[in-house]
This record gives sequence, structure tokens and C-alpha cells, in this order.
Amino acid sequence: MQENLERLVEQIEANESVHRACDFAYRWRRKMATAAVAIVAAWMAFHVIFGANGMVVYQSKKAEYRQMRVDVDSLQKENDRLNKDVDALRNDPRAIEKAARQEFGYARPGEVIYLLPRAQETAPANNSAKLK
Repeated sequence: MQENLERLVEQIEANESVHRACDFAYRWRRKMATAAVAIVAAWMAFHVIFGANGMVVYQSKKAEYRQMRVDVDSLQKENDRLNKDVDALRNDPRAIEKAARQEFGYARPGEVIYLLPRAQETAPANNSAKLK
């Protein structure tokens, strides 16, 4: 058995194509390892930029956050204004009078109110009932 093993080793050493393949792999191992690392790095860079939590998604979420922040700020300002109006209507007689005049058309004795005619509303799209 030992002889068979030695003979096999001698045959492998004698085989020129095996020697060339081993030399080729030995010489190119660094280049192949560098290429493999470059491929992994490129894949990771692609994933960081375009992945599910990548920079592209991050930028869109950041823009969406800014827009929501602007919306919240404007709604907060409107809410503050409406709270002031409610407080004025509860406590300020002038504000109550102004609201009554605008909404119900109230006037003080001796005042004359002029109302401008409103634009006529457009006729309904289905005029077939009028034609019959």
C-alpha cells in the first residue's frame, strides 16, 4: 500500500499538466482573491446605495420627513389661529358681533346692507328632465 501511494505521488509529480495547473493557481491566487474582494465590495456598495435601507431610500424618506414637518407646522399655525378665534368668540363681544354680521347678515338699527348678486350656478349636467 505504501508502494502504491509512493507510485501515485511519483505519477502526479511526473504529470506535467498537473504541475502547470498547480503553478497557474499558485501564481494567480492573489489576483483571484483581489477580484473576489472587488466583487464583494461592489455588491456591498450597490446594496448600500440602492438596497432596502440604502441612500436612495434614505434621501426620499428625508424629503418626505421635511414635507411632513412643513405640513405639521402649517397645521399648528392654523390650529393656533382657530383657537384664538374660538377664544375671541367666547370672550370678546366685538368678535361675536362681527361673526353674526358676516354669517347671518345682521345689522344695527339704521344701517343698510348691500348684497352683491352671486354668480349663477351652472345647470346640472343631466338636462333631460327639463326637455321632456
